Amino acid sequence: MGICISIASSEIHDEAEEHNCHENVLYSPENIGSFGVQRLGSLYSKQGSKGLNQDAAILYQDYGIEGGAFCGVFDGHGKNGHFVSNMVRNRLSSLLLSQKIALAKLKTTAEKGGETDPSKDFRRWKEACVSAFKVMDKEIKLQENMDCATSGTTAVVVVRLGEDLVIANLGDSRAVLGTMTENGIKGVQLTIDLKPDLPSESERIRNCKGRVLALKEEPHIQRVWLPHQDSPGLAMSRAFGDFGLKNHGIITVPDVSYHHLTPNDHFIVLASDGVWDVLNNDQVASIVMEAKSEHEAARTVVEAATASWKRKFPSSKVDDCTAVCLFLQNKRHPSFLPEET
Repeated sequence: MGICISIASSEIHDEAEEHNCHENVLYSPENIGSFGVQRLGSLYSKQGSKGLNQDAAILYQDYGIEGGAFCGVFDGHGKNGHFVSNMVRNRLSSLLLSQKIALAKLKTTAEKGGETDPSKDFRRWKEACVSAFKVMDKEIKLQENMDCATSGTTAVVVVRLGEDLVIANLGDSRAVLGTMTENGIKGVQLTIDLKPDLPSESERIRNCKGRVLALKEEPHIQRVWLPHQDSPGLAMSRAFGDFGLKNHGIITVPDVSYHHLTPNDHFIVLASDGVWDVLNNDQVASIVMEAKSEHEAARTVVEAATASWKRKFPSSKVDDCTAVCLFLQNKRHPSFLPEET
């Protein structure tokens, strides 16, 4: 399928270990930071102070088509959230591609004759995303000895196909596009944070007898609860897993969108909510643009988020923070070029 790089949450060392954090990258056959003609990117994850890191991330090169890419961030939650996020990380990209191939076989006669219609191709990718997410959730449910009644994961994935992006989002991880404007780099949000405080999401949940309310100690965070029990208090409205709430409004249908790239679009950043809780879109875009290299970009974002957590919420536990950066231009931006000596 191409070159794959992934971070498994179970393999991130905790903060007490050497270097305070370790980047465990599984790659084949070579590191993404040394691709040469390949497009450049990086990914990095850092355990917070809440316990085991439940984030996972992946980046595929030459996914689907030559020069294509697949990247994703998955933020697990609950007792078995790290297992779920890793399972989705390992399976979703292949499920999506197989679903797309199956749909491609249903081409119309006109399409077989050489006519192309970008809108039809996007519709097939959207159908493939919805179908793949549904199958993925079924596979999680069928896992023996893994109770996911109150465990699950978010998923935000971006598929690059030449100059087109297909974005699929489930939960409150986020995708942001770094695009150049007259005033410098700007972070353009590509996804909606799917949380219970969105009117359309809360309406669906309440129509399914789920409850949406915030705790007194955190009035700014709306959570999803069972009809007659004060549990589990899920802070997102869509997720893989969380089967105890699937009959009460939590769904696995991704929000799928399309974006056509322009020469001003320089990179994509995917990150878990541990990053977005303390940094805004423009801040993250600026951090990426000012990073020493493309290979260091994801780590720079995560380290900045961790530092911001400690400044803004000194008495709170730091969340796990994970980022994937995929660069979109064939040549490096001047910001990443070494200084002349």
